[in-house]
Amino acid sequence: MTPFTAEIIGTMLMILLGNGVVANVILKGTKGNNSGWIVITTAWALAVFVGVTVAGPVSGAHLNPAVTLGLAFAGKFSWDLVPTYIAGEMIGAMLGASLVWIFNKDHFAITEDEGAKLACFSTGPAIRKPVSNLISEMIGTFVLVFVIFHFADPSMTLNNDPNAKIGLGSVGALPVTLLVWAIGLSLGGTTGYAINPARDLGPRIMHALLPVKGSSDWSYAWIPIAGPIIGAGLAALLHGILS
Repeated sequence: MTPFTAEIIGTMLMILLGNGVVANVILKGTKGNNSGWIVITTAWALAVFVGVTVAGPVSGAHLNPAVTLGLAFAGKFSWDLVPTYIAGEMIGAMLGASLVWIFNKDHFAITEDEGAKLACFSTGPAIRKPVSNLISEMIGTFVLVFVIFHFADPSMTLNNDPNAKIGLGSVGALPVTLLVWAIGLSLGGTTGYAINPARDLGPRIMHALLPVKGSSDWSYAWIPIAGPIIGAGLAALLHGILS
């Protein structure tokens, strides 16, 4: 296991379980159909727990380009490793989304609602207003990354040591699990709280590639990429000012 493979496997498991619960709640004929938002936010938090538990000891379990970039912006992570981590996160997200489709293939086949099927891959707004949607993703990710700064031991930096372990895995999986749960319950209702560019873009790409009917809504896709990156940058900026 290397940091690259850890990010792939951790992100894959997170997306499999996170998007898996959306499929369980939304797709026609599942045992969990219409079980609601509490089920989705709880299982998404536990999905993060699983991903962090597996990847944390090896890579620090970023599982999210916004976390990787936020740590780099704050000087807590080597910029040289950023491309490797983001590549792992994207590959893992695409693999996880593919497994969700394979697992629920029969239910995708009997679900007529194309928007519901897309929701099993990527996020979308409750009210489509790009500026408001962007701000929602910025604020949600700001909370995620700013609080993560307070989880991680500030003395543990990667700098020139690719074997050092920092970030989410430095304190275990439970704190970030509770953090993601809180964000989902409190801030997730406007955009579905992507708060993670790979979590949205990787599965959206797979929605476009797999034989799933319906639009992949590429006109919205920039928001769950730009919003989290800006939010992470603002979190790093404030953390730097206050440190």
